[in-house]
Amino acid sequence: MADVEQNVAVPDAAGNGSDAVNGTAGRFVSSPEGTALAYGSLLFMALLPIFFGALRSVGCSKSKNASDMPETITSRDAARFPIIASCTLFGLYLFFKIFSQEYINLLLSMYFFVLGILALSHTMSPFMCRVFPANLPNKQYQLLFTQGSGESKEEIVNYEFDTKDLICLGISSVVGVWYVLKKHWIANNLFGLAFALNGVELLHLNNVSTGCILLGGLFVYDVFWVFGTNVMVTVAKSFEAPIKLVFPQDLLEKGLDASNFAMLGLGDIVIPGIFIALLLRFDVSLKKNTRTYFYTSFLAYIFGLGLTIFVMHTFKHAQIRRVFTRGGAIKRGSDRI
Repeated sequence: MADVEQNVAVPDAAGNGSDAVNGTAGRFVSSPEGTALAYGSLLFMALLPIFFGALRSVGCSKSKNASDMPETITSRDAARFPIIASCTLFGLYLFFKIFSQEYINLLLSMYFFVLGILALSHTMSPFMCRVFPANLPNKQYQLLFTQGSGESKEEIVNYEFDTKDLICLGISSVVGVWYVLKKHWIANNLFGLAFALNGVELLHLNNVSTGCILLGGLFVYDVFWVFGTNVMVTVAKSFEAPIKLVFPQDLLEKGLDASNFAMLGLGDIVIPGIFIALLLRFDVSLKKNTRTYFYTSFLAYIFGLGLTIFVMHTFKHAQIRRVFTRGGAIKRGSDRI
């Protein structure tokens, strides 16, 4: 579901109703140009991981490298997924209710810091292979962990990498530190795009019926948890992690220090994306020059997401509104219309 985050005034602990940004009451009203730019940018960013992730999924399905082997989702997995997602969501809800939100988000920040670096490194790898100077030595490395000795020795970790991978890891680490320290929306989007692209590339549906089961189950999941309870809202306003793409609606007025964000969850990208990637692999398997199923589903996704954003904006429904400090970190308050 496409959500919109906006900067709103929320009363502070003293009850004086001061605005989180400039100390004045009221809410920022985005200009039509800023809103159109934000929505258009979100739509464009959503298409990037689907298109390139689908293309990379074709090569991934033929890869013999263990690190690039895809995870195949069966119909049984698809049927279980909404149940597992519901348990995870409700578990997070209980955690945020019982334990301190600050410490939970600290742990989550460290967890996504590591995952984000690995995901961004994997995303950058093909590009680095093309721009890496041929005259520079590309040394090979191997990370090997074993258990036992002699004939009973067993491999726990056996990972091979090279100089190009180390460069990607270094660049990704810089982005990771930037995200942890500043929670800047650009760093958030770099991690978010990397997560989405890797998801579309490495998560493979085994057939169309499995995709229908998955999409149908998650439709019911969304309706129940978003409109039937306050669980999704509570978790969403408490969860600080790069699991969404954001773009400021006040970018034209405030530049990179903008704080009034429109948001699109990664689930709205990855779940349809793995279905579209399946259709591209089916097109390739037909060994024809056309990509009819892929382009048809891709255009349908553009239309569907665009229509969803239009409806969300027109009827002001299913919106999460939060107060942001500079750099995009949530400061306090949230409500859903």
